[in-house]
Amino acid sequence: MRYVKPLSLFQDLVRGNALERGRLLGLDVGDKYVGVAVSDIHNKIASPLSVLLRKKSTLDMMADDFQSLISELSLEGFIVGYPFDRQRRSPDAVQVNLFIDDLSATRKLEGLKYTYWDEGFTSKNVELLLRPLNLHPVTSKTIIDKFAAVGILQGYLDYVNRKQKSVTA
Repeated sequence: MRYVKPLSLFQDLVRGNALERGRLLGLDVGDKYVGVAVSDIHNKIASPLSVLLRKKSTLDMMADDFQSLISELSLEGFIVGYPFDRQRRSPDAVQVNLFIDDLSATRKLEGLKYTYWDEGFTSKNVELLLRPLNLHPVTSKTIIDKFAAVGILQGYLDYVNRKQKSVTA
């Protein structure tokens, strides 16, 4: 896995053949679960995909799942939610870095690019939307993780598409 700057990842996608252009996967990394979202084939809209259990013992299986998704969905890269806090390094940021390091150490995702995108209260926003529904806590947690990943990926897609539009205009 190789880190690239946010705009570089998208520009690499755009430079490719429009018929063979890949999609992006959004990840909301938590201490127990990883919410996953996927972009459409035009990289304009994010949709929820799944929630993966995050354990040290299941990391190889998770990398295998990602490998399957890469070929199945023509994935080009990951947009990983990151808690950017200008004041201090948060425990959540350390957790995200460890996850990426551990995933890279499996060597199963060589050549895949990733970038970080501000997760800015994505989980909290989804939580607030779900609160009036009074869902079972397990159901609620799954939905929160999936839609937090959607929020991360959609925020990235909106930004890069606006940038791309202003460059071509």
